[in-house]
Amino acid sequence: MRTNDNRTARAKREADKLFKQVDTTKTKQPSDYEMAQQSFQDNRERLKAERLAREAKSTGRRK
Repeated sequence: MRTNDNRTARAKREADKLFKQVDTTKTKQPSDYEMAQQSFQDNRERLKAERLAREAKSTGRRK
């Protein structure tokens, strides 16, 4: 029984080496849609920050 367990374990280790999982999150390139969405979000945040800065500046002058 012991040798059969060893053979099974060895075969499993060898199979794991051959078929090891690839981490797709590191190698996956963003799609065109994802890049466009990220660009849109970045631009939106930039414009929002500029608007808030203008509003803070204009309210500061009134007082």
